[in-house]
Amino acid sequence: MRGRRHDHDAGGDPELLAAKAELRERVWTALTEAKASRFPGARNRISNFVGAERAAQRLRDTEFWRAARTVKANPDSAQLPVRQRALEDGKTVYMAVPRLAEDDPFFLLDPDDLADTPRRSASISGATRSARRVPVTALEPVDLVVSGCVAVGEDGARLGKGGGFADLEFALAREAGLIGPDTLVVTTVHELQVRPPGAVPTSAHDAPVDLIVTPDRVIDCRTARTQRPDGGIRWSELTEEKIAAIPLLRALRPHVT
Repeated sequence: MRGRRHDHDAGGDPELLAAKAELRERVWTALTEAKASRFPGARNRISNFVGAERAAQRLRDTEFWRAARTVKANPDSAQLPVRQRALEDGKTVYMAVPRLAEDDPFFLLDPDDLADTPRRSASISGATRSARRVPVTALEPVDLVVSGCVAVGEDGARLGKGGGFADLEFALAREAGLIGPDTLVVTTVHELQVRPPGAVPTSAHDAPVDLIVTPDRVIDCRTARTQRPDGGIRWSELTEEKIAAIPLLRALRPHVT
């Protein structure tokens, strides 16, 4: 039985939402049929893919990685090898609490103060032992943003699992001055998740990626990608259900005019 879709509380154009949902299903089916996903399966998540460690190492070999000191990363299993290598390389890692479901919605992982190995500390369960939960105001500007994808276009267009949390994280970080116009956004994915330019439907609030890293190659999208959202949180595009589910949004909303 399929679980509840992550886009059940999404706002926006119904036709666009349907196109996004259809592409997710195609990608999840492709990963499943190719046996390219890992436990607990591809569908309804940022899929943990075969070759995630090779993709993380390929990212590690880039000049962008070597120059970064602070990394903001998504909490999904597919990017655990990236978070692990960041801690091994002495980088500070900010990781969102799943679904932004805490009053302090970020984990701060200090590579010099871990309770476990970098691999264990980079997992959700390990982060609860090694990390401090911090508010957005306690974060420092980041050098590199790591974002998980269900699908990604060679033009940088990103498709998540439908909950909108990655775009909310990006908007919150932009609003707080943690991400600037030159901050690099990267993703690690399986080749089956990469789509041609124009194939990934996007909304105005969708934050594109600059660099796609697969187990086999690096794709630089910076000259082809769409412009990043220029503002912070787009309150008119959030449903009441979404706002109610995220403590930080509930706290910020009264201050928005």
